[in-house]
Amino acid sequence: MKILITGATGLIGSEIVSLCQKQGITVHYLTTRKEKIVSSEGYKGFYWNPAKEEIDLACFDGVEAIINLAGASISKRWTKSYKKIVLSSRIQSLKTLRKGIENTNSDDIVSFVSGSAIGIYPTSLSHFYEESEKQVDASFLGSVVKEWEEEIATFKTFGCKVATIRIGLVLATEGGALPEMAKPIKNYVGAAFGSGEQWQSWIHIQDLAKIFLFAISDQLEGVYNGVGPNPVTNNKLVKAIARTLDRPLFLPNIPQFVMKAILGEMSYILFASQRVSCKKIEASGYVFDFKNVEHALEELYDIGSKESDSKTSFNKEYV
Repeated sequence: MKILITGATGLIGSEIVSLCQKQGITVHYLTTRKEKIVSSEGYKGFYWNPAKEEIDLACFDGVEAIINLAGASISKRWTKSYKKIVLSSRIQSLKTLRKGIENTNSDDIVSFVSGSAIGIYPTSLSHFYEESEKQVDASFLGSVVKEWEEEIATFKTFGCKVATIRIGLVLATEGGALPEMAKPIKNYVGAAFGSGEQWQSWIHIQDLAKIFLFAISDQLEGVYNGVGPNPVTNNKLVKAIARTLDRPLFLPNIPQFVMKAILGEMSYILFASQRVSCKKIEASGYVFDFKNVEHALEELYDIGSKESDSKTSFNKEYV
């Protein structure tokens, strides 16, 4: 199989590429920087410029499935100008892909899977959200995801299976939110945000990558939540990270007004609460490797391996 991936060099994309290489899947990827184009066994880059709707049509050669992860990071200050970039980077990427498919043989493409975000769900401490939820969060992020998913849905006109994965809090040590959360904890100044009661629907990076490939192999259609089985509150997540890193927590929770003064409107994502269900993806046949946050953190920080090494050293010393 050959897959075209946008955002292949990002946090999630890199994990998917690694998984593809292990499974013998050939990857074509798109980049906006010509100097980053590389070609190796099973991995080939192509140039595109979504802002101008330019794309090298050769990227579609032999491609049976497309994974779309393109979009500017939301983890930067939400200035008026940057908000436009967040939205346009997502919409223009999809429009450019669609234009490219229209100008090539789209009959070969059987599956289109795009990333989205659970930020579409209204913030709530009590609701448990499933994909059928119709309400949209009254925030900048909510409006972005709504437009994003409307653009994704247009790919149904090509006759391929179209799946949308609403991504939650991705746990990974190479990037994303976890290293930023862990840094103050490692330095003994970690604390939860606000009341700490806001829900965090997390997912281990390995499970997320597998879900994208599962959506292709099983030709899934519709919207699926890309989150793990057991969401936790911010209080519990921070405590779990501290336990994993063997650090104490003694500072009070950080008030919302403090983070708003530092980060501006973007601080909203630290306090939004979305408790999200993964039952639909499980019902489709996907089995999670990481079902609780403690297990996920231990694997990411290699705690089990270190404990095993420690026991082995002890045994060798005292045999």
